[in-house]
Amino acid sequence: MTKQDIVKYGDPILRKFTSRVIKFDKSLRKLVEDMFETMYANEGVGLAAPQIGVSKRVLVVDVDYPSKRYIDEQTKKEVTTYNSMVLINPVIIQKEGQIISKEGCLSFPNVYFDVIRFKKIAVKYQDLFGKERRLLAEDDLLCRCIQHEIDHLDGKLFVDKPSDEAEMKKNLQEAGFGSVSSPPPAVLIG
Repeated sequence: MTKQDIVKYGDPILRKFTSRVIKFDKSLRKLVEDMFETMYANEGVGLAAPQIGVSKRVLVVDVDYPSKRYIDEQTKKEVTTYNSMVLINPVIIQKEGQIISKEGCLSFPNVYFDVIRFKKIAVKYQDLFGKERRLLAEDDLLCRCIQHEIDHLDGKLFVDKPSDEAEMKKNLQEAGFGSVSSPPPAVLIG
């Protein structure tokens, strides 16, 4: 496993739609290992491949990592628990409701503000071996995190979904990001 540098806002890869994974091979497993190493080293709960400069539809999530710890009974030391997930070629196939909650992003260090997300989602994805799977998440950190990371795969960022634009701009300014803009909405030609 190799820790990679996190791509920061301003790099064009963060606004690109990623390509589907076709080969489920050693290079994919290596990418996933590097992504976990990078996410944990940066104390994140999710990471999308574009955030380490790879334009592929791969994301990793572990919403238990930073918050749930236990004492190992034999060593009497605190041990971090891991509950890692890999989603390859994920697609949200169902969405309901709305929640607003505070989010941050490893590509925007020290920036946090309220973001609008779906309250309940169903996701279709493939695992590391290419097997199709489905996942339901509702009204929790996992639900919000998966949406955040899928947005990265679609070239969208959490700055595109603030609940309060003034709060977002203030937090971006304070963190040294200055003016951050969202791309214009896509125009459908009939």
